[in-house]
Amino acid sequence: MTLKEITSTLSNLDKIAFQLPNGDLVPSHFHVTEVGKINKLFIDCGGTIRNEEVINFQLWNADDYDHRLHPEKLLNIINLSVEKLNINKNLPIEVEYQGETIGKFGLEFDGNIFLLTTKQTDCLAKDKCGIPEAKPKRQLSSLTDDEICCSPDGNCC
Repeated sequence: MTLKEITSTLSNLDKIAFQLPNGDLVPSHFHVTEVGKINKLFIDCGGTIRNEEVINFQLWNADDYDHRLHPEKLLNIINLSVEKLNINKNLPIEVEYQGETIGKFGLEFDGNIFLLTTKQTDCLAKDKCGIPEAKPKRQLSSLTDDEICCSPDGNCC
């Protein structure tokens, strides 16, 4: 989800809720303590220089259990960050939330609630690292007799 998309979504909501990938809800008294632009300039293991930019939201819980962040307040925070930090609204959002350590999540909206989605690490230069591409998985039942190479009479095993 981009900053532009969350801005559009928030303008149609009465309340905000976030759900973690395990189905738990972020406590309703959460704060958005930071909205920022993160620029990661790095080199991958294959020697390619890469530049990654995301908009970062930091969610945080305090002991003020009566606190509720309303959509219009978050929109004000977002609009202030766009104005002061010169943020491109087409950048994707990454959400930080404290679990056992600071977790980084993607963001989606299911029509009612914001979903924090898992992110994965990956090798960006598999061809230079000798990592084979993943082969497509097939059902054994879809194999034809010509493709089956292993049989009790065969010498393959």
